Amino acid sequence: MYDFYLGGKDNYPADREAAEKVLAVAPRTPAIARANRAFLRRAVRYMAQDADIGQFVDIGCGLPTQGNVHQVAQSARDDAKVVYVDNDPVVLAHARALLATDDDTVAVQGDLVRPDELLAEPRLRGLIDLDRPVGLLLISVAHCVSDDAVLKDAVATWCRALAPGSHVAVSHIALPTSGPDQLDVALRGARVYGETKANTAMTFRDRAQITEMFGGLDLLEPGLVDLPDWRPDGPAASPAPIPLPGGHDDGPGFYLCGVARKGEDR
Repeated sequence: MYDFYLGGKDNYPADREAAEKVLAVAPRTPAIARANRAFLRRAVRYMAQDADIGQFVDIGCGLPTQGNVHQVAQSARDDAKVVYVDNDPVVLAHARALLATDDDTVAVQGDLVRPDELLAEPRLRGLIDLDRPVGLLLISVAHCVSDDAVLKDAVATWCRALAPGSHVAVSHIALPTSGPDQLDVALRGARVYGETKANTAMTFRDRAQITEMFGGLDLLEPGLVDLPDWRPDGPAASPAPIPLPGGHDDGPGFYLCGVARKGEDR
């Protein structure tokens, strides 16, 4: 579905059918998907260029699409290494085909909520040195975990395992705050994921809950913000709202994102 929103070709009839149902109630979803992908690219570029990070773990990577992590990271530094993680065998098959000739990038099966298994995965440990800073990417994956305690424990386990200087990037669907109509749009869109074979759910969390995900790491400026507003390449400007029936707007705030750094004392 995500690839479909981005205008890609790696999607199936079931994906397109479900995506059309989402678009019927939340027409800005493709714009949000593009903003989410752009945030990912900016975060990876910042980590590789400014934070001097040369190894990345992308959990819940999804099907290969435009602007993949290894492409962004390796354009910034030749020695960048990337491990893609997903729990879907179809995703892994596509990713491994894409990466067949790249020795510095691998795709492994794993799940965010089973961090100990993932941290012990031989191919991940063979490519990623956890004694050196890592860029951990949790892009549009945490809201697929409905149990707050399980999510908090999983992210905390990862944060403990990472070396000082590591960075964690998060994007997460957020509770709309601009009125009942926007909340209704968000809930109806999320309901499609639960009613179809999307193989996931959407759990809305508020700003405080998303901030807690960083587990006490140092949240970098500009903090937890709307997707377009995290260190934009040009002037920060959230996308213009699209009017909904009745004259209400589907405004910004469906997603929040941020990047945090693990300090020496963590």
